Amino acid sequence: MKILHIPCLEDNYAYLILDERSGEAAVVDPVEPEKVLQVAKEVGADVKLVLTTHHHWDHAGGNDKIRQMVPGIKVFGGSIDNVRGCTNKLENGDRLSLGGGVEILALHTPCHTKGHISYFVSSKDEEPPAVFTGDTLFIAGCGKFFEGTADQMYQSLCITLGSLPKPTRVYCGHEYTVKNLQFAATVEPENVKIKEKLSWASNQRRAKLPTIPSTIGEEHDINPFMRADLPEIQAKVGCSSPAETMKEIRRLKDTWRG
Repeated sequence: MKILHIPCLEDNYAYLILDERSGEAAVVDPVEPEKVLQVAKEVGADVKLVLTTHHHWDHAGGNDKIRQMVPGIKVFGGSIDNVRGCTNKLENGDRLSLGGGVEILALHTPCHTKGHISYFVSSKDEEPPAVFTGDTLFIAGCGKFFEGTADQMYQSLCITLGSLPKPTRVYCGHEYTVKNLQFAATVEPENVKIKEKLSWASNQRRAKLPTIPSTIGEEHDINPFMRADLPEIQAKVGCSSPAETMKEIRRLKDTWRG
């Protein structure tokens, strides 16, 4: 399984997931279809599936166009998310396969949108799995609570995604890592792992390189939202429950000007 980053718009990422044995591929959130299909052509990929994380235009806005460009392509999205161009609606726990060697599991991760889907992808090889988290989980951050509650984000981040194997690679929808880590350092100024990750991420961006992926294990160490169930984090923001802490950290992030 090969995963290729495709920068789109100002700070979005689309991704191409290639089953190297068959040459079949899926694309995640191909908001700029021409760019995505050019990358697919360069690596000899036969694009079969679109995996849409949620309905926002900067993720689903290319679906109609890619259906025109690739007749017969299947476009997947959450069953309650009203995804543009969707041909196949997904429920939590639905499974897809790509080329016989790659398995895809749909995980309902609501809050940013009601029907947001994250895609857990594994191959028959021994490489670590990957999860495509759209705007639910960012590196060291999470999406705004546009259509849900702090309880839902806690469930999506800390339970659903947080319980995935720690080596799982995290591919999110935006390049927000440096700002997220700068904020995380205000919540936990003594967290050495946050400082180290911020230094690394800053160097990556200066070199115009992506900061993605991280891993689920790393997110447990550096992401304040995924650490909302820790008593020491709750104490820092004056809260006594994970969901309350999640809500307060989101409020602090929304008003932070770094």
